[in-house]
Amino acid sequence: MKLSYKWVKEYLDLNIPAKELAEKIERTAVEVDSVSRLDDGLKKIVTGKVLSMENHPDSDHLHICQVDVGEEEPLQIVCGAPNVAAGQTVIVALPGSRIGGNVKIKKSKMRGVQSNGMICALDEIGFSRDVVPKEWEDGIYVFDDSVPVGEDVYSYLGMDDDVIDLDVTPNRGDMLSVLGTVHELAAIYNQNPEIKEPEITENADVKANDEVTAEADPELAPTYKLRLVKGVKIAPSPTWLQIRLWTAGIRPINNVVDVTNYILVKYGQPLHAFDSNQIDGGIHVRAAKDGELFTTLDGEERELVSTDTLIADDSKPVALAGIMGGLNSEITDKTTDVLIESAIFNPSRIRKTARRLVLHSEASQRFERGINYDTVETALNEAAQMIAELANGQVAQGIISATDTPRELPTIHVSEQSVNKVLGTDLSTETIKDIFDRLGFTTVNINDGLDVTIPARRWDIEIPADLNEEVARIYGYDNLPVSLPTGRMGVGALTANQKNERAIRQVLEGLGLTQAISYSLTTDEKAKMFLTRESVETKLSFPMTKDHSVLRMNLLSGLLDDVAYNQARRVSDIALYEYGRVFFKDNAEQVRPTEVSHVAGVVTGNFVNKSWSHGAVKADFFLVKGMVEQVIRNFATNGEVEFVADDSIKEMHPGRTAKVLVHGKEVGFVGQIHPAIEKQFKIKDTYAFELDFALLDSMPKNADQFTPISKFPSVQRDIALLVDENVSNDDVVNIIAKRGGAYLVKTELFDLYTGENVVDGKKSLAYSLTFANQHDTLKDDEVNAIMEKIKKHLTDELNAEIR
Repeated sequence: MKLSYKWVKEYLDLNIPAKELAEKIERTAVEVDSVSRLDDGLKKIVTGKVLSMENHPDSDHLHICQVDVGEEEPLQIVCGAPNVAAGQTVIVALPGSRIGGNVKIKKSKMRGVQSNGMICALDEIGFSRDVVPKEWEDGIYVFDDSVPVGEDVYSYLGMDDDVIDLDVTPNRGDMLSVLGTVHELAAIYNQNPEIKEPEITENADVKANDEVTAEADPELAPTYKLRLVKGVKIAPSPTWLQIRLWTAGIRPINNVVDVTNYILVKYGQPLHAFDSNQIDGGIHVRAAKDGELFTTLDGEERELVSTDTLIADDSKPVALAGIMGGLNSEITDKTTDVLIESAIFNPSRIRKTARRLVLHSEASQRFERGINYDTVETALNEAAQMIAELANGQVAQGIISATDTPRELPTIHVSEQSVNKVLGTDLSTETIKDIFDRLGFTTVNINDGLDVTIPARRWDIEIPADLNEEVARIYGYDNLPVSLPTGRMGVGALTANQKNERAIRQVLEGLGLTQAISYSLTTDEKAKMFLTRESVETKLSFPMTKDHSVLRMNLLSGLLDDVAYNQARRVSDIALYEYGRVFFKDNAEQVRPTEVSHVAGVVTGNFVNKSWSHGAVKADFFLVKGMVEQVIRNFATNGEVEFVADDSIKEMHPGRTAKVLVHGKEVGFVGQIHPAIEKQFKIKDTYAFELDFALLDSMPKNADQFTPISKFPSVQRDIALLVDENVSNDDVVNIIAKRGGAYLVKTELFDLYTGENVVDGKKSLAYSLTFANQHDTLKDDEVNAIMEKIKKHLTDELNAEIR
């Protein structure tokens, strides 16, 4: 909220710099985003009067103006604004001046004619185009005749005002208004704000209740009141009102709409003005019907649901309650009678509607956070009186009240002991009472403490802890005693799970993968991909966007999005991994999903780029399989690791995918992404894996044992064999491991061949076997005997032909 310092000083006696005030607000109440002045960096910008104007001889849109700026001679200025005219009092940037954007104005010639300055529009001297009144939007700004010539323009446009931009938190909705902030500052600086109740003059000849009726459901609108102002004349607002609005970041519209916005900023009470002559019969506050259509003031037709709240007359809806009015009852130049609405709506319904329609307004922001019950009618009265004065109308007698549910003011008991125990202070009851008095809370001494009644404007206070916070704020957080924590200090350490998490990241990064972090929220379709177990998706009740509406049940879909993002930007060699949580539900009735830690990786393109000394190494199934083996090896799980061909995961290539089993338990999968999925994500051949980290972490581990390097030499033998094509590497390696005895320490496949000189249906495999004895030198006879045993079993069990 943009807070005018000048406006605040109308109620409080404050003579401190704006930045000092902002720092005090930030230390005590809410954060402050910035403190600014519109005239910062500007110079030599004055008011001037256009004495005469003639068309430029060489242009169809430029004008040559003689402008009085309070100097001996008028200035000749060439101006292209369509609305410039003789007799106007305008904004003039003198030669050598600085305007918005730190632009320097110099004397120059425009199509051969000398121009000694510039006649400015509001946005040219630093105003945002969003707040420039529509009548001056496409041209220069024109002052009224009361503004003298030759003076600095800043005070006449409110540019000499300090604007404090408050970042109001949801619990402090009371500070979304000038008066709410005034009450807060009054407590901080121990002052009594001078806030006058509005006086209203009614026309006794016109009874409001005879003209309009209203009804409302208290559940939808606990308080709903209307006032009628007749005979108004729509016109621009006076300058002082326009300044108040554009300082607050609001564009002035006309004298009726501007009053409602002024009251919004002053009281924090949203109002809405209807053209009373467009209302058919009475006003009804009701729930919308599913599928009901309504066109809002922005010209958009919106489809409503039953959780939306509507303001309707006898034949049609006229406003979306608490958010935006309807196009069919807006204030126009032809409006003569105005119906003003002041209400409190159900905040949860307003919030749901605003989020569903993505239609957040200044009004909805305040209705969502809360409204002061005490000022609903006060704000309505002041608005009606202002409209009557500024638009020459008359206020009809009486308020049309559909509902008026009183708010029960809470009374909370606190004691000197309870406050001091929480804050660590030594405050007396009198000091605590004085703080509550400064805040405007009513206190009564009861036994050992105080009964504190909270005013309606502080609806955020409900429990004793809230009052403790109020005491701390006003007493000053800087004044609270500081003490170090007491007790035994433990030595920080990582849990076993945290150590394993860091270790797996270190392994994957050592293997050449880079960590990626994806959103936990995704689409319904992507959430169901790559599932290794049955699960119901977890949907958000109020997602911000459709592509972030479901909790993920895999990590790979997010990584594939990352691959697609990189490849779309001509990055073709990608190796990524992600460690994170996925979310499973056994059934739709399960409220909170089960969170499981997974780790996943993707590799595409060249894993190693070519160099003068070696060729490129492209990503393939065996590369990613080796990564998975290394990860599991580092876990030191106590069990045999197997890779079993699998085609059950429809998003993976059926011929190039394997389940990963550890001791017979499935812990994940590895393989190539299915070509159809690659096409869907618009990516090239990609190989991936996803493992259940939580399951791996829970498995029994082999204890770390130190094994010294053998003092004795190892023996290496090679063996080549011809086997049927359906015999797998695992089949061969298992027999070699089983029959190789205690001295076999390593088996490595170094050649696979099919083709010329190999019978159809056969393949040639070659292995290197390493033997070692920790305690003695191996003899050739011992190794030969083991090799013969291995050959025999390979021949007998696999029908292998030793070559």
